[in-house]
Amino acid sequence: MLTKRSLLLAAAAIAPLLGLSDAASAKDAKKLGLAVANLQADFFNQIKQSVEAYAKEKGIEIITVDAKGDSATQVSQVQDLVTQNIDALIYIPAGATAATVPTKTAKAAGIPVVNVDRNADGAPGDTFIATDSVNSAKGVCDYIAKQAGGKGEMVIIHGQKGTTPEVDRSKGCGEALKAYPDIKVVGELWSDQWHQDEGFKLAQDLLQAHPNVSIIFGQADALALGAAQAVKVANPDHKIWIAGFDGDVAALKALKDGVFDVTATQQTQGMGRLAVDSAVKLVAGDKLPADQLQDAALTTKDNVAQFIEKHP
Repeated sequence: MLTKRSLLLAAAAIAPLLGLSDAASAKDAKKLGLAVANLQADFFNQIKQSVEAYAKEKGIEIITVDAKGDSATQVSQVQDLVTQNIDALIYIPAGATAATVPTKTAKAAGIPVVNVDRNADGAPGDTFIATDSVNSAKGVCDYIAKQAGGKGEMVIIHGQKGTTPEVDRSKGCGEALKAYPDIKVVGELWSDQWHQDEGFKLAQDLLQAHPNVSIIFGQADALALGAAQAVKVANPDHKIWIAGFDGDVAALKALKDGVFDVTATQQTQGMGRLAVDSAVKLVAGDKLPADQLQDAALTTKDNVAQFIEKHP
């Protein structure tokens, strides 16, 4: 019969072996896949640059693919990444359509997934990193409403319908406008790819239909800059306040020059680093929060210089 003393001695002998077993099971991330929605967008390009630079510091290889806004292309690209033995996938969906497929593909292969900026409804990754777009859009729309004197006609140029940022920014702006009953949203249109030329065309259509508009909310800086071009061409006899969202480098400079009035500067550099750190932790077997939401800074002409000097 085993005595209490012999049981303790046996446990002491086994303990070091258990420690070795745990150490052996912990895995280091050596190669990560980065599937980006569209590198033509400055926002995504900033995240890409941050991921690649930070991973290089850590000695981690990054394989980057660009879907150029096409969901079908992205599905194929992620399938290819899986065959290249990546340890984890950092994934920015190219659109709402088929967004779940790459997540399911990676997870089926036992590869952890870090979703950034856009989540895949019904098949989310192991963690989701994004700006708190609801709260940030609420701040942007509250600011622009105050600047307009709390009254007037407003139009909204949405991002890609159904994507996480489009849905959340719509919700946040709607919450802000509840406090301004004398501001009427008279027109809304949706872009396909958040591009500046879309912002220009959609703003032209909205201004022609609603010539008394005094507020425009473009749900991305590119859309806001396009809207600013349309306002310049229209040459209205009244001030039109223009809001954006993102904190793109070119847009921040335009904001400083008075081309438009307010944006929310997202922490693109911080999000890229957090994505890499999250991937490393997931590969090592750590559990992470389902959502890791970051604050965006309300940015106007008064405080934009600091973000031009050093983007967060």
